Amino acid sequence: MSQRDGFTGGFLAGAALGALVGGIVGILVTAQKDNEDEAQEQSLINSSLSKVRAIKGRKNQLDTEESIEAARRSLEDKIAQLNTAIDDVRQQLGTVNGNATEINREL
Repeated sequence: MSQRDGFTGGFLAGAALGALVGGIVGILVTAQKDNEDEAQEQSLINSSLSKVRAIKGRKNQLDTEESIEAARRSLEDKIAQLNTAIDDVRQQLGTVNGNATEINREL
């Protein structure tokens, strides 16, 4: 019976020790795999962010080009309005000074 008791005690101690060692090895392997997965996820996130930034940069550039074009059109309209106003003032001044015929010949 003593041999049987020794076998049972050793078996249980071996099972407990094996479970403990296996658990520690499992934790270490899982932790390392998690670090690798996290590194892969981080690289994917970084590449995705860089793509999004590139797209936003292109969009901002297009928005900037559109705003420049709108500003150019607005300036052209204002220049045309100023030219018309200048022509009107010249005609009015010309008729006041009696030089209306000379101004009309120059235009």
